[in-house]
Amino acid sequence: MIVTTLHACLLLVGSFVLLVGIRVPVAFALGLATIPVVVLDLRLTPFLIMDRMFQSYNSFILLAVPFFLLAANLMNAGKTTDRLIAFARVLTGWLPGGLGQVNVAVSMLFAGISGSSTADAAGCGKILIPAMVKEGYDKRFAVAITACSSVMGVIIPPSILMIVWGGVMSVSVGALFLAGAIPGLMIAAALMATVYVYAKIYDYPTVGRPTFGTFWVAFKGAALALLTPVLVIGGIVGGIVTPTESAIIAAFYSFILGFFVYRTITARELVHVLYDTGRFASISLFAIGTASVFGWMLAFYNVPRLLIEVMSGLQFGTFGTSLVIAGLFLLFGLFIDAIPAIIILGTVLFPVASAAGIHPVVFAIIGIVSLAFGLVTPPYGLCLLISAAIGNLNVVQVLRDVVIILVPMLLILLLIILFPQIALWLPGLLMPGSFQ
Repeated sequence: MIVTTLHACLLLVGSFVLLVGIRVPVAFALGLATIPVVVLDLRLTPFLIMDRMFQSYNSFILLAVPFFLLAANLMNAGKTTDRLIAFARVLTGWLPGGLGQVNVAVSMLFAGISGSSTADAAGCGKILIPAMVKEGYDKRFAVAITACSSVMGVIIPPSILMIVWGGVMSVSVGALFLAGAIPGLMIAAALMATVYVYAKIYDYPTVGRPTFGTFWVAFKGAALALLTPVLVIGGIVGGIVTPTESAIIAAFYSFILGFFVYRTITARELVHVLYDTGRFASISLFAIGTASVFGWMLAFYNVPRLLIEVMSGLQFGTFGTSLVIAGLFLLFGLFIDAIPAIIILGTVLFPVASAAGIHPVVFAIIGIVSLAFGLVTPPYGLCLLISAAIGNLNVVQVLRDVVIILVPMLLILLLIILFPQIALWLPGLLMPGSFQ
């Protein structure tokens, strides 16, 4: 028999929701959800599905994912995070809410190196959450600000999500990196303003103004680590290296710093770093494969065309369509990881966004920022789960503060939708060729 679009949607989405509901891991649920459709539709065969899965892996750009994960793990294992925290302390520790401001600043610095929010939450959280509690900060606030600030890891370039997005939807990764810079800095400013308000209400302490000597010492300690984003982003924007090559450079540079310069990584620790990187990369890449098959099936049954017809009939316009797209990404981010969400929802909504006149780069930034917020919203909320585990708190205990901190961050997302030039200005200025 031939399965219709409606039946295919019901079978795919219904099977996926059922499998996730009985706690089957998302990556496996995406693959298993395709089986009923393959069994019922004579046009599909298991070999065709396996071929689509292989094709999703046959991408040079996706090799950047494990190497950026390796760079982040090497930075954490090599105690580079400590040096960034020391530098962030002299930069922002004197502001009201001292260590809270440091928390935001170090997440911003670490984001420019790692491209991973979970590595940020784990690496910075282990140090800053206990330090904030020791200095009198409410533990719930310490956990909430650590989780929320870590989302900048996938917004401020380099970003693993931007690499996946660029590879899946054929958008310039360099343009996406540049487009994420200003929104990332705006989110950092919103977070610092929130910390300021908290500090004034609860009378949180400051670290004290640094002297030039302490600033210089902290800067020298972090200077080599801070060169990483210059090498990565500068190489891509300058057209010197590809995103994959830049990820390899970042990983190799992180290894040189930790093993030879700082000498904080031993051979035994290196084995653990490689093992953890391989484990996390395999999870991400397997999810890419199953999500690609799921997304291909939606396209096979003309779901994107159906969505275009529905949205055109509703006449939302560019702004209304952008809001709907952001809402869908925020909803998906509640339940599944960002990478499968990009492959499934991003590919389905891409023609919808194009039909509504939304620039591909703006569409990408709306999607990535929305999915980044999903890292701190239950039930998925991986960064929130990591931070809460470090603080020995239940996620429910932290939700109130997370919601308060998320409100100004959501306003930044709304500003990006209202004023797309926020995302387009920098790539249009520095990469006009790729930007077009």
